[in-house]
Amino acid sequence: MDLKQKITEDMKIAMRAGNTKQRDAIRLLQAAIKQKEVDERIILDDSGVIAIIEKMLKQRKDSITQYEAAQRFDLANNEKDEVLVLSAYMPKPFNESEINILISEAIVEIGAVSMQDMGKVIAILKPKLAGRADMGKVSILIKEKMSI
Repeated sequence: MDLKQKITEDMKIAMRAGNTKQRDAIRLLQAAIKQKEVDERIILDDSGVIAIIEKMLKQRKDSITQYEAAQRFDLANNEKDEVLVLSAYMPKPFNESEINILISEAIVEIGAVSMQDMGKVIAILKPKLAGRADMGKVSILIKEKMSI
């Protein structure tokens, strides 16, 4: 079962159970997926759906920060609920040692020797790490490895 089918099934389950928070979060996700497919006239695969979920999670986390700064904890809690629902569809994240192994493999693969090759290393890693690692942290790890 691909990710879009799982989302649809979870929507049905949430509706039957009367779980409005989960239902509403899934509806937002389905709308974002449909919008992307209609705008670009494509059918999204799992990696495309994960990219949408990542974007939505980032938006929710930014909103939580802003709501908490404005003392709007009710709205922040709503966003946190959505983050929980959306996070369930993300693949299992890599731990730091797994990321370091992938970085080492990528450095060897392209023969990177200087910081100028960092972009090439990231280009190789990005598809492998999509949705499974924070690319900001990955770039820090790459810099550490390449400066040695």
